[in-house]
Amino acid sequence: MSGEFDEIRGRLEVIAEELADLAIVRLRESIDVGGQELPVDEKRLTRARRAVEKAIHLLDEPDDPFG
Repeated sequence: MSGEFDEIRGRLEVIAEELADLAIVRLRESIDVGGQELPVDEKRLTRARRAVEKAIHLLDEPDDPFG
């Protein structure tokens, strides 16, 4: 049954990469303007990426017939 999640997992992996890339862009922009703290956007993007990665791992888990 896990094969049916392959496409969704693949899309989530792409989204996780996009979120990571965007977080890096935010960090670079902050550094370029002399920022001393992490941008709020970067923190939110990182949290979103971790949530997506968690979903990927949940879809990787073997089926549990007992729930």
